[in-house]
Amino acid sequence: MGLLMVLQDSGWMNTPPGSMWFIILLSIIISIASVLLTKLLIDTKEMERKQKQIKAHNEEKKKIIEIAKVDVERYHKARKKWERRDIMLKKSQQGMAMDRMKPTLFTFLPMIIIFAVLRGIYANDPVAATPMNPLFYGLLQWPIGMGMADESLWIGNAAWINFTAWYFVCSLGTNTLLQRILGLQTQASGGMEQMFTGQQTAGAEFPDV
Repeated sequence: MGLLMVLQDSGWMNTPPGSMWFIILLSIIISIASVLLTKLLIDTKEMERKQKQIKAHNEEKKKIIEIAKVDVERYHKARKKWERRDIMLKKSQQGMAMDRMKPTLFTFLPMIIIFAVLRGIYANDPVAATPMNPLFYGLLQWPIGMGMADESLWIGNAAWINFTAWYFVCSLGTNTLLQRILGLQTQASGGMEQMFTGQQTAGAEFPDV
């Protein structure tokens, strides 16, 4: 916090382009800390192994449904085996979800404090310009417009975004890059991929034959 106060007093981080570069640097530091904590606290190889098991299990359900059309007896046996394994893998998924939460236990409170301070500094002031002005695009105004800085403070005719929106853009880019470099991309995206695949599988119900 001492360094933050020094930077603020210098005026470098208060207005563009200093504010833009400061938030990029901040997102890189936070992303590095998050990725390192993930490497330290999560057995990523075991996580990837479990994800592959779950993916194969979900794909197997579709094959079993196809069996019902040609061999009812074999279908019933395969379905019972799949359902027994499904119970076990659901418990495994719950454990994986808890594992993914471990880094958050260490970062949640510091992040809340840091962002409370920075929101107090930047409020809704402009920090970075965007080539597209979402306020001119009807349906996009509500979801994207919330990230726009106070229009009365815009510099020139450019559309300026606030601290929250710019940090989100920077964080998304730096996190993805660091995860890919350190081989965490699969583990990081596994939850969303499994959720989507799981929804598709749930939609394909076993036929009653």
